[in-house]
Amino acid sequence: MQTRSQIFLENLISRRSIRDFSDKPIERKIIQNCIKTAGTAPSGANMQPWHFVLISDPDIKMQIRVAAEKEEKEFYEKRAPKEWLEALAPLGTDNNKPYLETAPYLIAIFMQRYGKLPDDREVKHYYGLESVGIATGMLITAIHNAGLASLTHTPSPMGFLNQILKRPKNERPFLLLVVGHPAESAAVPDIKRKDMSEIMTEF
Repeated sequence: MQTRSQIFLENLISRRSIRDFSDKPIERKIIQNCIKTAGTAPSGANMQPWHFVLISDPDIKMQIRVAAEKEEKEFYEKRAPKEWLEALAPLGTDNNKPYLETAPYLIAIFMQRYGKLPDDREVKHYYGLESVGIATGMLITAIHNAGLASLTHTPSPMGFLNQILKRPKNERPFLLLVVGHPAESAAVPDIKRKDMSEIMTEF
């Protein structure tokens, strides 16, 4: 068990978010397996309040990029507080998101605020955000384990995803995940992870 945990740790230590993707194709079954893995996550009352939309269609990706960049431009130029912009500066991010079209896959993750019973009655989903957050973490891990890279993208607001992807009103966009191979020129910021003493307390 200790050996397995160490091997898994060493694998995950190498995971990094990237912003420069290759357009190299990926077998769809690989991504489907990763999404199935996310679907094994625990959830409040086993409601499984998530829905994943797998996007590879170039026209849909273009629509998402246009809408996302519109919101991002508003964020960077008007809505973002100075402190937030200063925190983002070392990462080199801005409102240009070419990877939304370049990467072979986008996965839009939605949280279902309520579900529908067979008789069409609504049933509230409890701990939806927590459940979808856990599933998303497992999805990111599965993607890395498959040898792929990903990027979490959260333009705010994200209501345009419901419109473009024709999702029902009981679903709220949670996160947009970009998936693919890194471009040959891809680079990542020299950032450090917190030391164990900073993230864990023992009694």
